[in-house]
Amino acid sequence: MDDLLVALAGNPALPPALVDRLIGLADEELAGALAAHPALTNAQVRELSGRFEPAAVRLAYDGRLSADDWDEPVGTTAWAPVALALLDAGRGRPGWARRLAAETDPELRQELAACPDLPPDVRELLAADPDPEVVAELAWRTTDQELLARLARHRHAEVRVMVAANPGTPPELLAALVANDPPPDACLVCDREPIPFVHDPHCSRTDCTLPPGAACDGSHESAIHSLRYQAVDNPATPLSCLVSLAGAESATLRWTLAARSGLPAEVAARLAGDPVPGVRHALAENPGLPDELIRRLAADPNHEVRRRLAHNPAVPLDVLAELARTTRIGPVLLSRIEAATDREVRQLATAADPAVRMLLAMRRDLPADVRDGLAADPDAKVVAAVAGHPGFSPERLAGMVAAHGVRVKSSVAANPEAPADLLLDLARRDPRVPKALREIARHPNAGAAALECCLTDERARPIAAGHPALPPDRVAELLGDADPRVAESAAGNPSLPIPEMSRLISDRAR
Repeated sequence: MDDLLVALAGNPALPPALVDRLIGLADEELAGALAAHPALTNAQVRELSGRFEPAAVRLAYDGRLSADDWDEPVGTTAWAPVALALLDAGRGRPGWARRLAAETDPELRQELAACPDLPPDVRELLAADPDPEVVAELAWRTTDQELLARLARHRHAEVRVMVAANPGTPPELLAALVANDPPPDACLVCDREPIPFVHDPHCSRTDCTLPPGAACDGSHESAIHSLRYQAVDNPATPLSCLVSLAGAESATLRWTLAARSGLPAEVAARLAGDPVPGVRHALAENPGLPDELIRRLAADPNHEVRRRLAHNPAVPLDVLAELARTTRIGPVLLSRIEAATDREVRQLATAADPAVRMLLAMRRDLPADVRDGLAADPDAKVVAAVAGHPGFSPERLAGMVAAHGVRVKSSVAANPEAPADLLLDLARRDPRVPKALREIARHPNAGAAALECCLTDERARPIAAGHPALPPDRVAELLGDADPRVAESAAGNPSLPIPEMSRLISDRAR
């Protein structure tokens, strides 16, 4: 389908009569775009969902298609996906679930098992399904405690893996699963291959669905590893049954354990010396670390460990200041900065290192005097960081640009309160800053003259073409732009005149 019509279908100003015309012209791609239109009538929803399965699925998940609105096309290939979408969204009919549970295609039964609030008889049918992957999906999604207890002892390891992943599984069941007590009878590997077997990571068989490295020598080792990984990642699993994994051969298990809150100090200390940097990366972000361990990690030779430690909400401010000096953190609002008290904020505002002041400047709720002090900072990166803060006068914003020029221009342009005349001045002022033009092109306060300046920049032009402040005749002109991104953006612009919308449809219908 023509890309301009697809773009037009997303135009929020498209009137209902033109939506009807587009539905009449629709193929699957255009129908998908129309399904996202915010103002579809009930009749239009019915028409789209009756003709196009993907559109019906989207409308079901968006809450705009109900079981009563959908004319069930029994016996067609469109029936199952739409029924599953409505069931998954909690608006399906129990009879559909029973029919799907009896389908011969295991993928359909597996998708059904993922749906919430299934009738009890359907859950029982799925729990007894001969395909372990169907039962595993149910084990991951169900909230039925009695059913989880049964599935935790299922003969197949794949089912137990997903019980271990379910956050509703009780702690005592998770502990038994980690202990592999009792062991399962089968796994996906020994179901399909003679054992012992190790799956080649570079397997060239097109019909093979085993994951790389999957292995079984009769003990279902790769499945048990997956089970323990899911259990470590599950916050309901008691830490007491996991601490021994700090010395596990698998780096994946140690990595996942390092992220768990509430780690005993001796376990955290052992992980802090792990030879695999990824383990230390995960540990550095753990908010439950003792102060002495945080200070140890701040001296870690790995840059990523130190960068992640800076994001830890428990990092002391003096450690954070040192990290800012030695580590590339970037202009980002850190959790510890966001939680700083008024006294700490004022302490940070007077820090000798501009990298520390820059981190503070990322907060958007600073006291007015602190905000204004940072706006007058001699360091451009501090000013650029604070420039997006609300509450600055137009004169103060212009003063930042006068003091620091191109280094702060795009940050000032992105300030949500920047007025139209300042945006116009920034757009016209040489040297042009491409990033600033892109910020102006998407700014709600930008006027037509500033947008015209943005249209001269290759990357800002598609953004500006969709801005509703462009005059309608200019938007219509951009429909013929040589750059398809610009033309499509103009087609989606709510300022596009309705006669132009109609002409566009008519031209494409010929």
